[in-house]
Amino acid sequence: MQSGLVDRIYECSFVPDLWPGVLDELAALTDSRGGLLFSVRSRVLKWTASDRLSDIFRSYVEDGWFPQCKRRVCLFGQTEPSFFVEHDFWTSEEIDTNPIYRDFFRPHGLGWSAGTGLQMPTGDNIVFSVERDFSRGPIERERVTLLNELRGHLARSAFVAARLGLQRAKGASDTLSAMGLPALLLGLDGTVIEANAQIADMPTQLQWRANNRVALLDSRANELLGAALAALNNDPAAAVRSFPLRDAEDKAVSVAHIVPVRRTAQDIFAGSYALLVITPVTTGKAPPVELLRSLFDLTASEARVARGLVAGQTLEEIAASGGVAISTIRTQVRQVLEKTGCTRQAEVVSLLANISLGPGSANAPSA
Repeated sequence: MQSGLVDRIYECSFVPDLWPGVLDELAALTDSRGGLLFSVRSRVLKWTASDRLSDIFRSYVEDGWFPQCKRRVCLFGQTEPSFFVEHDFWTSEEIDTNPIYRDFFRPHGLGWSAGTGLQMPTGDNIVFSVERDFSRGPIERERVTLLNELRGHLARSAFVAARLGLQRAKGASDTLSAMGLPALLLGLDGTVIEANAQIADMPTQLQWRANNRVALLDSRANELLGAALAALNNDPAAAVRSFPLRDAEDKAVSVAHIVPVRRTAQDIFAGSYALLVITPVTTGKAPPVELLRSLFDLTASEARVARGLVAGQTLEEIAASGGVAISTIRTQVRQVLEKTGCTRQAEVVSLLANISLGPGSANAPSA
């Protein structure tokens, strides 16, 4: 993975006018014409696109094509944290007769895409896609894999950008206030540069320490926080950056996200190294499909394993249903344990079985 591209993705968190350039890079990875980012919250649509697609998708939004397009409904209906292509949903014949493809995409020379939907517990619904010329043919699986390697980084960056309304950050205090969630900026040595008022409302999850430092009271989450901060300079693409915070009963009550402050964003937040933002979750009986898709750094295979464990399947049953070796499943279980800060499979089940999204956020975004 290109660490420079990962840095530019995170730079867009706070400088969203740079998204078109990053979307161009995603398009180049897939031999596509350009890329798109849509963000919907409370029926308010924000979007940005590669320069080559800007006029086309302005028409897509302003001329009423957006609400007619079923593609995002299909994306949000998937349970895997992945990018998808047309043939994951429809046959070639169905695509040929689909009005949005027949009457909009193909007349503009487009017609093939790879997209992913991201549902956040905060009510933000985000879509990324790359759009390829129809004459070029469908996007190949190996190119979708390249996008999936970047999906977690895209999710975190777009989450922050969406909270800021796709507006450029103007300063530490204003940015943290605009997040509307407990958030703070950390320096290179882990000291707190600035925090917002919501942080003070988290005495059971976060504790202030000497020398203007903070610690997460969930010891496993605190270890993951330290590892994430330490890895930002050593291996910026590999660190686990979204992980659960548990209460005294070992139930997940929040999810912590580490968003690196990169490149020109460092000029906005002098001395800041990373943003720590905490999103709430609610407890209930629903399986954590959307949370797995949107927040954790689980691959599609790891998410399937996690869902199988929560459903009460044995490792043998998970392996059989996925058509993979039991040794592969055991490896993926170890990765799930590491990324969720758990030590036993029973902990994973207890953690994930008690996570669901807040009311209304499980629906696909509407126009």
